[in-house]
Amino acid sequence: MAIPAATAQQKSEIQWRFGLAWAIGAVACFHLAYSSPLLCWCILGYLLGLVQVATLGSGRQAFYFGLGVGFLTAAPQLSCFWVIFGPAALALWVVLAFWVAVFVTITRLCLLNFKSRISWLLVPLVWTGLEYFRSELYYLRFSWLNVGYSFSGSAFLQGLHWAGMYGMGFLLTVVAAALSRFRPKFAVVLMGCVVIGGIVGELIINNGDRNSVHMSSGNLEVAGIQMEFPSPDDVVPALDKLFAAYPQAQLLALSEYTFNDVVPQKVLDWCREHRRYLVVGGKEPAPNSNFYNTAFVVGPDGQIIFRQVKSVPIQFFKDGLPAPEQRVWDSPWGKIGICVCYDLSYTRVTDELVRKGAQAIVVPTMDVIEWGLRQHELHARVAPVRAAEYGIPIFRLASSGISQLADARGRVLVKAEAPGQQAMIHGFLRLERPATLPLDRWLAPGCAGGVIVLLVVLLVLGRRIAGRPG
Repeated sequence: MAIPAATAQQKSEIQWRFGLAWAIGAVACFHLAYSSPLLCWCILGYLLGLVQVATLGSGRQAFYFGLGVGFLTAAPQLSCFWVIFGPAALALWVVLAFWVAVFVTITRLCLLNFKSRISWLLVPLVWTGLEYFRSELYYLRFSWLNVGYSFSGSAFLQGLHWAGMYGMGFLLTVVAAALSRFRPKFAVVLMGCVVIGGIVGELIINNGDRNSVHMSSGNLEVAGIQMEFPSPDDVVPALDKLFAAYPQAQLLALSEYTFNDVVPQKVLDWCREHRRYLVVGGKEPAPNSNFYNTAFVVGPDGQIIFRQVKSVPIQFFKDGLPAPEQRVWDSPWGKIGICVCYDLSYTRVTDELVRKGAQAIVVPTMDVIEWGLRQHELHARVAPVRAAEYGIPIFRLASSGISQLADARGRVLVKAEAPGQQAMIHGFLRLERPATLPLDRWLAPGCAGGVIVLLVVLLVLGRRIAGRPG
């Protein structure tokens, strides 16, 4: 018997309101989670909202709601794209939104084609596989808005040491999928309990840490000064200022692209006269009038004793050729990995330093002032997460902030704010044990492969269904 037109229209309106409510909730939860470490558990509401949108009756409706959620999360957070790329930012925001829509669509297909228990178990696999692929593998790879980064600055960040940033996304999606099996109102109540519990836990843990020694000692004293595109004549006076403020610092640091060439002789002479090590960014000539974006290590004898080229130059920027190889600096204090700026955002780059025995990571970074404070804040989420994942300290010196020294638990011990020209940062690195890789370093690639297999299975099932007689 045909369904009356009015009833079908009513069902469509109910579905639309259902999808709109969950989409708005997902967007709100995402921005709340990224607004404060105290609210980081709100990211669970973002995932729950996406899974609920996937239950909509219309595939097209689910896709477009997912696309809308993705766009409304990416565009406000990454407003710097408009400053950098102009109107082309719209295309980049849509690309990021597309992956959210793909997750919603594949999740919906799983719910339609597999038994209930199996389909819900596939949800975290799909999320983790797509998040890893989007962040690490294809040309427009970009990881800044991942679920794991929402915990940067949180007291719960230490948990990433075994789970990893992709593992955190996997676990939270498991919870979101489980909550989706309850009635929507009850699921919201349970999610609210998790968020409230997270806030209480954050306050308790922070109160317990308040009386501990915040600025722990270490075997390597480091210092850096923020300068954006300085002239060569400005560098030596800045180093004099830094040395006068922290005369005991053994390792000094300047940002990526401090020099538009190799390290000038006057800076080499300064290091020899003051008997100090210096990590500084510059350019090294390459074939065909190209260059390598390089972090140089100058020794106390005034010689360049180590260099590391940027492994993954930024897309659409004139950022040099990729590094021919990655090595760690066997320093007097232990093995130090050096990665240049955005390389810290790629686990497949930093993991290689860990495999080579890095006990700390130093990161000369370029964040241009005109890109805005939000860009600096998002980029500053990366170092604490990496430090917590690997269990080693990270010293990140940015051109205009936010420079940071994070300990092996991912706690930011000291930082220099943005914009902060000539602002200095100083602290200690404790080089003890080599870094270790979290469990998600095999989980995430496995999930990416699993998504490919799943898509093939769904394609085969779709053809069988289409081929059945009516």
